Amino acid sequence: MATSLSSPKLSTTLSSPTFHSLYKTKFSNFSLLSLTNPIKPLRFNFLSHPRTSSLSYGRRFTTTRAESSNGSETPRHYDFDLFTIGAGSGGVRASRFASNFGASVAVCELPFSTISSDSTGGVGGTCVLRGCVPKKLLVYASKYSHEFEESCGFGWNYEAEPKHDWSTLIANKNAELQRLTGIYKNILKNADVTLIEGRGKVVDPHTVDVDGKLYSAKNILISVGGRPFIPDIPGSQYAIDSDAALDLPTKPDKIAIVGGGYIALEFAGIFNGLKSEVHVFIRQKKVLRGFDEEIRDFVGEQMSLRGIEFHTEESPQAIVKSADGSLSLKTNRGTVEGFSHIMFATGRSPNTKVYSAFCW
Repeated sequence: MATSLSSPKLSTTLSSPTFHSLYKTKFSNFSLLSLTNPIKPLRFNFLSHPRTSSLSYGRRFTTTRAESSNGSETPRHYDFDLFTIGAGSGGVRASRFASNFGASVAVCELPFSTISSDSTGGVGGTCVLRGCVPKKLLVYASKYSHEFEESCGFGWNYEAEPKHDWSTLIANKNAELQRLTGIYKNILKNADVTLIEGRGKVVDPHTVDVDGKLYSAKNILISVGGRPFIPDIPGSQYAIDSDAALDLPTKPDKIAIVGGGYIALEFAGIFNGLKSEVHVFIRQKKVLRGFDEEIRDFVGEQMSLRGIEFHTEESPQAIVKSADGSLSLKTNRGTVEGFSHIMFATGRSPNTKVYSAFCW
């Protein structure tokens, strides 16, 4: 039976002296964006309207002042002080910090899935569910093949060549993701943040629609991240992205990876270590554009020595699926056939859609 993987436990305590000192300040000028910029001093102001009252730590509030047509002020009630759309690393952190400083907060997120779509996501977001964490687990798995080979020089002998079971790796990886998304839900619960499952849609500057139910908020934070981008070329429906590459039902026999950035190279190393035949197609002469030239040369050279084949200065033009199910990749320099999978690692696009325009 597959054993579960483990990772360091997350902590929700605020042990930093910086945060303790914040409790003594007057919370009159707060900006959530300051949380992402450690260079600028943290300043707090959930209520940006000049006629709103100041925020005191630990006190919940849902009423602000709005100016009527005759110049007088009338109270307006909001369901929440802050409504966050997206419960990834950024959305979870912003929501719980806001709640810790006294705001009433809600966050919405799509149902859990290992592969993102218009209807699926999961608390934890890309990094936890479809990025850093599962990728590292696959990296760890791929390293063993090289260590097995090196161990022979240290006196180790194997009666049979070690074999890898892909289904065990993926099952344990998914079990770990379920554990981590549960931790993130508990973090929100312990911070007194309301978690709402569904797709959030901004209706107006103070209203969010989550699958047909409306919620009002003084502030709306969009924290939906991005999704992998696949160019619109003939046959692109046969390609996979990094989401799918982390959750394939079977290990690729021969895979083409389009892209020369670090995501493409990480996956090339993973599948190479798991004994897949790997081809990398890049538009440039060398990998890792923008990196130090010596690093670019060294990485490309070492990966080639590991058996990864690079196709330089080649841009994809089409993907063709044969009758036997194999895939061919056509580029500006020719066609390479016989792939079981073709993966694109060509950047990401915002995970947003514009439904209609409205005035703020």
